[in-house]
Amino acid sequence: MDAREKILEAAADLLAKASVADVSTRAVCEAAGVGAPMLYRLFGDKAGLLAAVVDRGFEAYLASKRAARPSDDPVADIRSGWDNHMRFALEHPNHYRLMYSPELTVPPAAAQEAHALLHGILERCAAAGRLTVPPALATQMIMSANVGAALSMVTRPEQYPDPQFSQRLRDAVLESVTRPAASDEPAERDDQDRAVPVAAATLAARLRAEQSTVFTAAESALLEQWLDKLSAG
Repeated sequence: MDAREKILEAAADLLAKASVADVSTRAVCEAAGVGAPMLYRLFGDKAGLLAAVVDRGFEAYLASKRAARPSDDPVADIRSGWDNHMRFALEHPNHYRLMYSPELTVPPAAAQEAHALLHGILERCAAAGRLTVPPALATQMIMSANVGAALSMVTRPEQYPDPQFSQRLRDAVLESVTRPAASDEPAERDDQDRAVPVAAATLAARLRAEQSTVFTAAESALLEQWLDKLSAG
């Protein structure tokens, strides 16, 4: 095991056992059997070390999300992703709290990748005509709600005793940004009012997925801007 891996393993072990989502570089060096100059040479500073620890801790979680095969129902995939996100947070509370700590000045790559993976599913939702807002906005809404719920349950578990809280919030958020699959039944008035925004979000997602060559790059950018405005209602 090289020095970098020893340091990361020691830091991850100390973080898991700590009463707060933090570890000292001195304790990490002692546990890893290395000097402070080695730690700073490999990670730059404490913030760099903690960001690397977060990315290492989230690797197994992200690997499972990367390997997940899309189902025929992208909305069901979002529900599953929400539940997996919550499960990871509750099983690794210190890693999770550290990932979203304002004191972590180096943004973990794991947070950005999780955001990108969710956005990819929401692009599929839009292409299937299931999204009522632009994918970028839906990604922000769902991710912020998912993270907020997870942090609340991790840091204040006594205030969230309802085991169904996460699922209730999940369903409420998804109901606000998605719609049922198309059917032959007459559309409700609310659905009629959302017809143009939904169609715009769907067309924009399909154009991005197919990378149409009908338009120039400038025309495509302008069209996407118009469609995003329409889909935002």
